[in-house]
Amino acid sequence: MSGERTQSVIKRIIRQVGLECAAQGQSHSETLVAFMVKAVVLDPRNDFNMDRILTENDMQDLIQLCVTRLLDTTNPSLSTIKMQVYFDMNYANRDELLSEQKRVLEGKLAPVVRAITESGPHAQENMENVYQKIITYALLSSGLGSPTDIEAVREVTAALQSVFPQTEMSTFISLSKKDKEQQLKDLAMVISGIRLYNKQCQKGGSSIDDLPDILNEAIPSATRTLDERLHSCQLLAYRYTALLESMQENPHRHFQLSSLKLKEALFNVRQYEAFLCILQSNIITSAREVESLNVQFEAAVMVLKNAVEEKTSIEFKEVFPLFMELSNLWTSFQDEMLLLSFLTNMANDLQQFLEIQSQLFPEEMLTSLLEGVTVKSDEERIKETMGTKVSVSDFKNQEWLFPETTDNFDQLLIQYHGFCAHSIGVKGITLQGNPAIGILKHKEKYYVFSSKEAAYLFAQNPDKFIQLNVEKAKQYAELIQLLELHHQFEYLVPHAQARNANRSSLKLPQKRDSGSQTDTHILPPTIVTSYEWNEWELRRKAIKLANLRRKLTHSTQTDLSHMRRENFTQVYVPKDASTQTKRDNSSNVPKPQIFLKGLRGGPSPTTHLITVDLTRPLDET
Repeated sequence: MSGERTQSVIKRIIRQVGLECAAQGQSHSETLVAFMVKAVVLDPRNDFNMDRILTENDMQDLIQLCVTRLLDTTNPSLSTIKMQVYFDMNYANRDELLSEQKRVLEGKLAPVVRAITESGPHAQENMENVYQKIITYALLSSGLGSPTDIEAVREVTAALQSVFPQTEMSTFISLSKKDKEQQLKDLAMVISGIRLYNKQCQKGGSSIDDLPDILNEAIPSATRTLDERLHSCQLLAYRYTALLESMQENPHRHFQLSSLKLKEALFNVRQYEAFLCILQSNIITSAREVESLNVQFEAAVMVLKNAVEEKTSIEFKEVFPLFMELSNLWTSFQDEMLLLSFLTNMANDLQQFLEIQSQLFPEEMLTSLLEGVTVKSDEERIKETMGTKVSVSDFKNQEWLFPETTDNFDQLLIQYHGFCAHSIGVKGITLQGNPAIGILKHKEKYYVFSSKEAAYLFAQNPDKFIQLNVEKAKQYAELIQLLELHHQFEYLVPHAQARNANRSSLKLPQKRDSGSQTDTHILPPTIVTSYEWNEWELRRKAIKLANLRRKLTHSTQTDLSHMRRENFTQVYVPKDASTQTKRDNSSNVPKPQIFLKGLRGGPSPTTHLITVDLTRPLDET
């Protein structure tokens, strides 16, 4: 099927299933319906093949199967899937929850911040209005009272006037919007710190709840409640496991209990246990954080008392950071209150998905079924196998890891949520694995086992048992999330085409593009940049060097030039100019040619000089 056709068909199926369930009086979320469609398609007993085009009859069969399973409220499998979808859509870790809370708070305060920061120079009445909005912002952002509480408003007003008189409003309004927002946050933190300090000194803060005391009482209470629920669901898991093992050992028991949905019930309580462990871990982290905050808060109050007491005037640069630190610590207390409330609500909401256990298996019924059956806890099973260990010499091509020979052994990512890799596919039971027996490393993945025999059987053909586990997860779709098998099934039904919700009911492994950059040459370069292979270039350089040998540079410094500064003058470049004069003319005249005869004398004593003029006439030229 093409991508677009597949997407349209799945959307149509999901919409039709939702409508038919609503017609029967049960409304389900689109995410749950999409999950159920995927579960029905994966189940090999339903004989659906996504490689071929679904006919109209196939789609109708798929819709009816999904509707039937969604309306079967007596099936623990449906409760488990609902629990997984609920937890996936509602759970958030500490960072996600706090960042979302911060985003929501900023959204609520945005109109007030905008009204304050976008105000320009106005009349005195408008300045007073902005000042009142600053008081409202300080109350709302700190969470230390309501704007309708007159006593809280008075305390905030007095604290604000002590650090930011109304006469400074003109300076505040002249600031840029970014500077206004920053100063607004700083003022709110300082005001909160002043009120908290006054509360510790018993000079005010009557409307402020004592969060440290509340948390010190609430966290142990929530921990006890979770421990009780965890112990209760673990006891059910131990009982169901014992009954399932007795079915495999005794054919008569198998016939007696085969009609009961023990496996689905076991997977239900195991998933509930896994979610409770996540919540319990978060509460433990919160308890440690509160303990640290108590110490820091008391120390901050003591430092403030030493800085403030017995002083008539205080430099604001000294105490403002202390008040802001006090405010930040109190904000952390508020965050822990939010986290505790969130975790408590999650734990309470998960209870509804375990109610089917008491309906299917009342206490009297369980007691009668368990007659003659030994119930073992996970701890007891692990103790029984503590003395056994896999012999590495029995496996030439397998790698086994042990606590005493492996670094960071406790941090290894174990497959199948720490359950025995052999018992899931073979017995259909989730038995807690014992890492002390040995962890098998196969294709860069780690597997644990509940017994040495199970480890040996699995190691003989790991791929076979891994495929058995996949087939078991196809029959019981709730195992996909319980055993963390998302990577095994992401290719079967494109999740993006199965729903339009923002979050996945089965979280696929997160993927991202990454890159690394290394040095092109790690060692220092050995290239001689002055090397030349061209003979003519070498000759040119030789001639240049030869000429330089005959060149000298002289410099002289005199007393007059010593310590003088350099002067620069800018002049205009002279302009080229020319003039035109009169025309020169000339004429050609004959050259005079005159000869004198008789200058040398003659025979007679008297010289007779004769002049001969041979110059050409002017008219002949």
